[in-house]
Amino acid sequence: MDKYVMGIDIGGSHITTAMLNMENKTILADSYVRKKINSRAGHEQILNDWTAVIGETLAQAGMQSSKIGIAMPGPFDYETGISYMKNTTKYESFYGLNVKEMLAAQLGMPASDILMQNDAACFLAGETFAGAGQGFDKVIGLTLGTGLGTAVYEKGKVSDADLWRTPFLDSYAEDHLSTRWFLRHYYELTGINVIDVKEMAKFYETSPNVREVFEEFAVNLANFIMDFQQKENAEALIIGGNIANASGKFLPGLAKQFKKHDFVLPIYISELNEQAALIGAASCWQGKN
Repeated sequence: MDKYVMGIDIGGSHITTAMLNMENKTILADSYVRKKINSRAGHEQILNDWTAVIGETLAQAGMQSSKIGIAMPGPFDYETGISYMKNTTKYESFYGLNVKEMLAAQLGMPASDILMQNDAACFLAGETFAGAGQGFDKVIGLTLGTGLGTAVYEKGKVSDADLWRTPFLDSYAEDHLSTRWFLRHYYELTGINVIDVKEMAKFYETSPNVREVFEEFAVNLANFIMDFQQKENAEALIIGGNIANASGKFLPGLAKQFKKHDFVLPIYISELNEQAALIGAASCWQGKN
């Protein structure tokens, strides 16, 4: 196994890169780079921007090249490297193209030196490699934010559970377990628009409407987790994503629902936060070379 592997987290508006020391599971000092990306640009422009950031991390780490692990949103064929993102307002210029081969050619490296994984799976891979999930044989993970990410880790392997479109209540799970649900439900109660869950959480102590939103979210989340766990029988659950930053506002309600249903599952909040997917992407090379 190579001592250093580059982890890359591709987001809807950014790219984050860093070199991970696979032996001590830490990011190499000064190698961390995060830059904004116009995900609506043409694919050539995006590739140029990605390449520049990758080159910056290599230069800061004093390296010429390395194996690369990439956390990539979907829909995407992670094995072949072909993108199927369409009608998502991000990276649509890659639709039907082999992103892995194009990036490898741009970097002058073999495509076999690039591994790509779903971003939710990479989040859980990172937490089990160097964060809250270390030491467990089987863990399920949720990323709660703009969308809903679900993943399963079992005995060294991580996979995307792909439950965001599971039928749930009157629509799909993601419609009730994401930022847009918070904003929509708060608007229905008050007629007021807020920018994000972080802003809403500031008024938890003073606003009955905010508390009502978080309480209903806890009920929705509990029902989803109980269904997820019934299928997987995991030892623990790890929660990440932007909404997890307000976990103190919904964990008490979640515990109340679990107790009501005599349901037990240890819950951990992400230790690696925004670095989880990047570290997880790099960690996918563990045991591969």
